[in-house]
Amino acid sequence: MIIINGKIVLPNVDEPVDCDIRVNSGKIVEIGAKLARNDEILDAEGYIVLPGAIDPHTHFDDPGYTEREDFYCGTSAAASGGITTIIDMPCTSVPPVTNLDNFREKLAAIENKAVIDFGLYGGVSGQSFEQNFPENIIELAPFVLGFKTYFISGMGTFARLNHWQFEQVVRKAIELQIPVLVHAEDFDYIDYATKIARANGDKPYDYYLSRPEIAEVIAVQDISAIVENILSQPKYADIVEKSGIKPVHIVHISTAKSIEIISGKSITCETAPHYLAFDLDDFVKIGSPLKVTPIVKSSGNREYLWEYLANGEIDFVASDHAPAQKNEKFTGSIWTDYSGIPGTGTLLPYLFSEGYIKEKISLKRLVEVTSSAAAKRYGIYHRKGSIEVGKDADFAIIDPNSNWKVDGEKFYSKGKITAFDGYTFHGKIVKTIVRGKIVYDYDEGIIAPAGYGDNIAANMNSE
Repeated sequence: MIIINGKIVLPNVDEPVDCDIRVNSGKIVEIGAKLARNDEILDAEGYIVLPGAIDPHTHFDDPGYTEREDFYCGTSAAASGGITTIIDMPCTSVPPVTNLDNFREKLAAIENKAVIDFGLYGGVSGQSFEQNFPENIIELAPFVLGFKTYFISGMGTFARLNHWQFEQVVRKAIELQIPVLVHAEDFDYIDYATKIARANGDKPYDYYLSRPEIAEVIAVQDISAIVENILSQPKYADIVEKSGIKPVHIVHISTAKSIEIISGKSITCETAPHYLAFDLDDFVKIGSPLKVTPIVKSSGNREYLWEYLANGEIDFVASDHAPAQKNEKFTGSIWTDYSGIPGTGTLLPYLFSEGYIKEKISLKRLVEVTSSAAAKRYGIYHRKGSIEVGKDADFAIIDPNSNWKVDGEKFYSKGKITAFDGYTFHGKIVKTIVRGKIVYDYDEGIIAPAGYGDNIAANMNSE
């Protein structure tokens, strides 16, 4: 295949470049002006060709909760949004990926369903820590891209870690040179605040009062202090300095103050589109379709998040895709309504439309926050994250002059309930290409077979 006439977004450029891309055996083999037309031609005239986007935070619920989502529907939804690689969380599948046997069970259930490439995280829960730590993560480390942990958890099968347990996990992960991901909300604050707020009402604002900004800020402060304590010891500081791998990554940051706390520390972070798009006033109006955890925050917060995203203090954006069916999302009480929304299919379109087109972020930064930064963070930049010779031929081809309206009922995801329903985005994904194969076409839909997706961590498998 040769892609011609497109505006190609190459690494570290502020403007797309007029050039061609030659693909062979799933890899980019040549980039240049007016390459010889001796292959199958894909004419991208009028389109922008971005590196395939990476969504490094999905909950595809497979196996175990496939009434909410499964790997075929989830990866199809991702493909429709220009995502070519996802990394799936360990906690919302049964059994959770907390040991090597559970990893193998999950991989067997999903590897013949994915239409795009994928990786998996392992996890350390309260249960797995007590049962067999650190042997579990030592065994899992070659097969996963990081380890997920929680300071507060709503999942009975994946309990939170206390601060001492979290510290031990980070120490061992530094030795293994693999990042630890953490859901940063304070258990003690939320546990008691929930009792008070729930007794006082059943509205979105009552739910907000159970886990406001301070709940995240306390947790982020504690995480920062724990990391600083560990790195005060030469053994761990030397490993981090030599490996270049920051030990901790905070997922779905929703509070601007949190960024100020970790600025300059050996900690990375992500946010999600819903924290950039919505605030507490929207949650009060919209209700459960915008119920997420952490909650969207007070007015004015999202403007600071955009600023921190633009200047690089937020490393990248992930969807935290976690859909549910209507019977779970609308139970009659804000307290029991499912917390989570579909998002992998709108991640790149939202950032292209509301970030790049509206000049909140540059084109270079768009590529970083949707592709290259996550690829570097999780050790897959040798294959993914940029358009360069030798890398996988992963592309999101966008028509920058077309608008499209979000209609949740048309999502490929099993989750149809989105707070973006009815929004018009500028810029339409016309094709998504994974390793040289068109997996999604706007007019034809998903055209890759289930199972085409590749496990990107397979090369870590020493067996």
